[in-house]
Amino acid sequence: MLSNFHTHTVFCDGDNTPEEVVLSAIDKGLSAIGFSGHGYTDFDLRYCMTETDKYIAEVKCLKEKYKDKIEVYLGIEEDAFHPLSNREQFDYIIGSSHYFKVGNEYHPIDSSHEYFKKCLKLFNYDIPRMAESYYSAFCEYITERKPDIVGHFDLLTKYDEVGEPLFLNNGEYNKIAEKYLRQAIKSGCIFEVNTGAISRGMRTSFYPAVNLLEILKENNAKLILSSDSHNKDTLDFGFSDALEKLRQIGFKTLYTLRDGKFAEYDI
Repeated sequence: MLSNFHTHTVFCDGDNTPEEVVLSAIDKGLSAIGFSGHGYTDFDLRYCMTETDKYIAEVKCLKEKYKDKIEVYLGIEEDAFHPLSNREQFDYIIGSSHYFKVGNEYHPIDSSHEYFKKCLKLFNYDIPRMAESYYSAFCEYITERKPDIVGHFDLLTKYDEVGEPLFLNNGEYNKIAEKYLRQAIKSGCIFEVNTGAISRGMRTSFYPAVNLLEILKENNAKLILSSDSHNKDTLDFGFSDALEKLRQIGFKTLYTLRDGKFAEYDI
């Protein structure tokens, strides 16, 4: 039962229109497609949607137009530092953390490797302090907000295979990430397995890392598979490999949206 609910379009930083995405999803045989444009962030307008009302209207139109061929869902990816005031307008929300907040300034984590190096300098290359800053703020948001889906929990590690490996093989970092993941699991949210960094050539493995997936399994956490797609051709990128890995870890089910509700299915 293939589906994808982490999808970006020309309304934010994606390549295609929503209708092009829907048609590709139908062609790929997906049972459902959910749109998750980046929610508005007043402190950074480079990636977020600035025409949210038009986005909502277009996705609702597509939901009706293609209702006999595929389930279309209206979602949004909000940032932990800018929760939306109109959550009820959407079928679901993905809660993600894309920034460090240092003082009164916001520094994007995943905009580019060069910019991430600037973030490292902000923390004087102190990886444990950096991880503590990132995960403590993110988990506070998850606990209070309880988004439907937690997006790419360990996005902090995005560039670990591009430059010097600083996180994934760092014991101190892993202890911090695992500590906060255990806290986040208590929220009852669904955690996404995200293949997006692989499709964009940044990683050879998906989010979350295997040690975190094992903790999710031990705690019977709910998972959903997503591609964090920014192009209509990557809607199901890496899904077969991800499913194989999840089965090896011991997962037997995942979640999807079906008839408007999150439902469990066997893998």
